[in-house]
Amino acid sequence: MLKRTLLQSLALAALAPLAALAADKEVVIGVTAGPHAQIAEVAKRVAEKNGLKVKLVEFSDFIQPNAALAQGQLDANIYQHVPFLEAQNKDRGYKLVPVAPAVRQQMGVYSKKVKKLADLPEGARFGIPNDPTNGSRALLVLAEQKLIKLKDGAATRASVLDITDNPKKLKFIELEAAQLPRALGDLDAAAVNSSYAVAAGLSPTGDSLALENPNTPYVTVVIATRAGHEKDAGLQAFVKAYQSSEVKQFVDAQFKGAYTVAW
Repeated sequence: MLKRTLLQSLALAALAPLAALAADKEVVIGVTAGPHAQIAEVAKRVAEKNGLKVKLVEFSDFIQPNAALAQGQLDANIYQHVPFLEAQNKDRGYKLVPVAPAVRQQMGVYSKKVKKLADLPEGARFGIPNDPTNGSRALLVLAEQKLIKLKDGAATRASVLDITDNPKKLKFIELEAAQLPRALGDLDAAAVNSSYAVAAGLSPTGDSLALENPNTPYVTVVIATRAGHEKDAGLQAFVKAYQSSEVKQFVDAQFKGAYTVAW
């Protein structure tokens, strides 16, 4: 009897920090609209079932979630891969760090005018993201598909200036990543991040003309926070909720391979 009482007391003590945290403060998580917001909603329900209050803040671009995180308006965000996070730290002076893997997503090439990349006409207008990291990501996809060649050593900071061979004389149109799906009618093709492709009703596995190599560092999206806050109790509780079987079941059923869990 004494042993059972002791075990019950220990169990209640283990839950006390989370209960206290939930009573004192909510965890604020930034996400981009679309799949990341949908997945985070499931994680929020799991977290709140376990006593943690969660507020989700949606953004429509790739710049503001990190600005809000760096300014302390968010406890974490979920939308970016590590190369983008590192580029933002370097270019904007942030001190953001990955906390845990979230989901995996591949950039795809989409078109409303051709059925395969080989059919792109000479001088085709090709859309790529205008942020340096995802722009270089798009160029690497095209290089892997043999549509262009990049100079030796071009990697996560490659730009159109690094193109050494462009046999189809593709004309690169740089737009905000979120605008690319809506611009497909005016372009011959575009490289689109999965978050925006899926939100626009496109299937990476069914509609894309090409997908990026799944082994690149761009594919895994991370949960990020400010340096020094990686071990915050609320954030760790949210990570546990995010990396739950309920979230995995939702991702598998909802996205059918367009997104997969990364943990």
